[in-house]
Amino acid sequence: MADGLKLAVNGTLMRGLKLNSNLLKAGAEFLYEADTTPDYRLWSIGDVHPAMVRTSTGGVAVALEVWLVPPAGLVQVLLQEPPGLSIGKVTLATGETVLGVLGEPILCEGQREISAYGGWRSYCGALATGR
Repeated sequence: MADGLKLAVNGTLMRGLKLNSNLLKAGAEFLYEADTTPDYRLWSIGDVHPAMVRTSTGGVAVALEVWLVPPAGLVQVLLQEPPGLSIGKVTLATGETVLGVLGEPILCEGQREISAYGGWRSYCGALATGR
């Protein structure tokens, strides 16, 4: 796919996870794994999906995937995201800025912060092993 927008995903849209089919149905193509700059914090929203928020303090680098999504497909994907998630700009460790899935700060209130895990996959792995 030549035309499209880069979209960074940090949770259930990633390969092999619950909502990855939303990206595939939208005609998205996986590009690469990446990390953010250490300016983000991550919360588990009821252990169903994460919410990543940019912060000025206490941030970490979050592991994510970058996909190439057709413009019309981006709208389709966004409309299927859980409430409280949106599209914003995310800075990758390489310095590149791409569109990415972010959480509204209010969504994180009262939820478990999982920033120390460095990503949704690591957190889910720890849950599965009871750590």
